[in-house]
Amino acid sequence: MKNSLFDLEDRVIVVTGAAGVLAGGTARYLLEQGAKVVMLDLKQEVVDQIVADAKATISPKVSGYACNVLDRAMIESVYEKVMAEHGRVDALVNGAGGNMAGAMVNPDQTIFDLQFDQYEKVLDLNLKGTLLPTIVFVKAMVQQKKGAIVNFSSMAAKQAISRGIGYSNAKGAIDNLTRWLAMEFGMKFGEGLRVNAIAPGFFLGKQNRALLVNEDGSYTPRGKQVVAKTPMGRFGDQSEVYGCIHYLLSDAASFVTGAIIPVDGGFSSFSGI
Repeated sequence: MKNSLFDLEDRVIVVTGAAGVLAGGTARYLLEQGAKVVMLDLKQEVVDQIVADAKATISPKVSGYACNVLDRAMIESVYEKVMAEHGRVDALVNGAGGNMAGAMVNPDQTIFDLQFDQYEKVLDLNLKGTLLPTIVFVKAMVQQKKGAIVNFSSMAAKQAISRGIGYSNAKGAIDNLTRWLAMEFGMKFGEGLRVNAIAPGFFLGKQNRALLVNEDGSYTPRGKQVVAKTPMGRFGDQSEVYGCIHYLLSDAASFVTGAIIPVDGGFSSFSGI
């Protein structure tokens, strides 16, 4: 007998950044759990590809739309399409985000080398790109008096990690935003609306692989630093975020809101000494 506390069958779950490693894997996992998943990403051809693949390999209960998470009018248009298709939105996973080279200060640089235009773009993508979809899609949850939102924080939010100033600043803001929205929604729209975040540790993806792992599979100096500060002694596998997100979206977490949960192999709990 299925445990109804964790049942996501036929819940309408919107996932932004669905072509990314963690958000995309999450979208596919949720589809496997019986949810009706709406995949959003920037480019139509990419969305068409990931939706077609998901339909062919997992379930027909998937759709997708091109959506710029910084364009409110575009998000509103997608929202109307989702409501026309499903009539409701039960959950939103804000997976869109990322970093840019110019928003970093590398070891051979100083703060004076920061490219401020790219710094602003990173802040916008991660922070505004989380808030704007939330403002739009939460309208359905307010009407329903029930809904769950999961944001993506980071290990870079709570402690100073060298290089990534733009990303760190943005994810620190995500933590504050998550708590603020949990307060706002709970106090003004009722206990059925919840906002939480996961804070992934170090997972290998397109943007960071070359920084952490050599072509032969050995760790770079940066990779060795990360693993040395991770009590589990390894990088995470993308599948290891799915269970935590599943929990936060489900009725099992009905009294959990405003939480930022590390999924990091102990990285955030260890000083490194």
